[in-house]
Amino acid sequence: MKIVVQRVKNAQVEVDDKIVGKIGKGFLVLLGVTHNDTKEQADYLVKKLCKLRVFTDENDKMNLGLKDMNGELLIVSQFTLYADCSQGNRPSFIEAAKPIQANELYEYFCLECEKNDIHVERGIFGADMKVSLVNDGPVTIIMEK
Repeated sequence: MKIVVQRVKNAQVEVDDKIVGKIGKGFLVLLGVTHNDTKEQADYLVKKLCKLRVFTDENDKMNLGLKDMNGELLIVSQFTLYADCSQGNRPSFIEAAKPIQANELYEYFCLECEKNDIHVERGIFGADMKVSLVNDGPVTIIMEK
């Protein structure tokens, strides 16, 4: 499982010209699932994400987490995180999990984040989504388990 975490001032995701998820200050999280991923791996990444301290404190140090800032999460499934570009110019996506497995872990990940008393918005799994954001920093962190 792989996540790309972007600290944002705001972010939203649209499907068919309709906003389906929108947050203010917080993290836009792009989540990719591969074949052998488990709920235990999701648990590990949820814990790291919900405690990640990359918001600046009064001394301008990255020392505050989502809860300290009343931050929110916008979590978007993105199978292209498992693109393999090692051969040719057209990426292979065979390392991405099949949709049923990926959606189960995506939903599990979102629910576990909510259990940490953090407001979670979502994209729509498998939809053609338009994601917009205002990066804060920019701060982008990649985590994998």
